[in-house]
Amino acid sequence: MNQKFVAIEGVIGVGKTTLTRLLQNKFENAAVLLEVFEENPFLAGFYKDRESLAFQTQLFFLLSRYHQQHEAVPNALRQGMLIADYTFAKDELFAWLNLKDDELAMYGRVHAALGEKIPKPDLIVYLQADHEVIMRRIALRDRPYERDMDPEYIRKLASAYEAWLSNVQDTAVLTINVNSLDYLSDPDDLNHVATLIQQALDAQGPSSPPADTPLKLLQNGRLPDFQTFHRQLDTAKNFDPDLFFNYILLTEEVGEVASELVKIWGETKQLVGNGRTPDEAHQLALDKHRPKLRSELADLLAYTLKIANYAGIDLEKAYLEKMQTNIGRTWPKERTLPSQE
Repeated sequence: MNQKFVAIEGVIGVGKTTLTRLLQNKFENAAVLLEVFEENPFLAGFYKDRESLAFQTQLFFLLSRYHQQHEAVPNALRQGMLIADYTFAKDELFAWLNLKDDELAMYGRVHAALGEKIPKPDLIVYLQADHEVIMRRIALRDRPYERDMDPEYIRKLASAYEAWLSNVQDTAVLTINVNSLDYLSDPDDLNHVATLIQQALDAQGPSSPPADTPLKLLQNGRLPDFQTFHRQLDTAKNFDPDLFFNYILLTEEVGEVASELVKIWGETKQLVGNGRTPDEAHQLALDKHRPKLRSELADLLAYTLKIANYAGIDLEKAYLEKMQTNIGRTWPKERTLPSQE
């Protein structure tokens, strides 16, 4: 199955969305992901006064793009190919143009934290066109909030795209000049673009499931859903949100887990004394107590989620940040198995 992720990129008005829609029928089992930009309440005002509304506009886009891609991209790729009319990474490009000083620094921290959870495209298709062509296309589509757009802003944006894509190292980039292409009206032009994309994908080799690296595995979690469930359940049941009270309940669950672990340890020793090998004894004891241990661990997780909710902590974000730090840590020898050398 072709599970490639292709992102169409280019300056405002170059034809990204039109091409994305048309390409869906050119590739088998292809899904389409389109940017939802018209819902941004700051966009019209931004084009009139970029400086005063830049931060609000940029942050809205960042969060909107994150929420759209975080689950939509992995879900679509499990079914086949995905073609999107934007990349998550390009959001930072607009920030470089529109933000400065503390606002840019704050944006950068948020973008970096969220970007770790978004799969990168296998191929970026950059649609390139002359400035006059782009301005003509913007005028022809006549969107109200683009009528006051500064042409110089489009020039700067095109230069930023060129600089960004010339330095992309972890994703293949296919540049297509679209000055004379009319893939909306001319099937030959559309077929030409589709062929170029297929050739670029073929050069990468067959699709393969994403590697289960530690960071990749972290990106597939569902902690936000679990926290939402507990918020709804606790409200419905009118549970006490006091932090210390719930900490006491959590320690009770830790005690229950410890009790099961002690039983597993004790029965393992007893079975070894009766002639079983250590590995066999451990497995037999674990099999016996696994259902109870499983239940107690679930309760332990539930109270951890509840406390995070009551304390206003996004547990997934906290966990990701902590694990990304832990991956690079040096651990005490007491925590590791003896060397086999």
